[in-house]
Amino acid sequence: MSIALDDLLTEDGWIPMPLNQQDNPTYLWEDGRPLADAPVDFAATFGESMWVTTKPIGLGTFNRNPLRVVPNFMVPRHSHNIDETVLILKGEYTIEFGDPEKPEKVTVGAGNFFTSRAGTPYTMTAGDEGVTYIETWGVPVGKLKTFWMDYGWVHR
Repeated sequence: MSIALDDLLTEDGWIPMPLNQQDNPTYLWEDGRPLADAPVDFAATFGESMWVTTKPIGLGTFNRNPLRVVPNFMVPRHSHNIDETVLILKGEYTIEFGDPEKPEKVTVGAGNFFTSRAGTPYTMTAGDEGVTYIETWGVPVGKLKTFWMDYGWVHR
């Protein structure tokens, strides 16, 4: 069985990502408290920089989240409680990961992927043409927790 995702590369069917995620119970600050209690502003940071698709994706139990990001936007430093793989469909991401003082850096383009290991902090910066990609996990998304660090945010 093949998987076709080329319809995610068209312009139609994309809407701005909802910005009311400051209270998401799976979004935690780096010290474990809810992101709602952190000194940062989710809506001001993400603005209209990330888009989600309204298109149905026939991947059944494949745990995924397709996203589109405007050129040069940086997703603030974060980590997850489980491994995550990012599949790049169009454009590129420059990903800095590991020790914040001496991060490793890799640029991942269309047709390639990057896997972040659970607990590894990283940022993702879209290239000059933006990036369309899918995040995927080996378990249902409901088990995913995201730990945000104080780097790359707009503060309140």
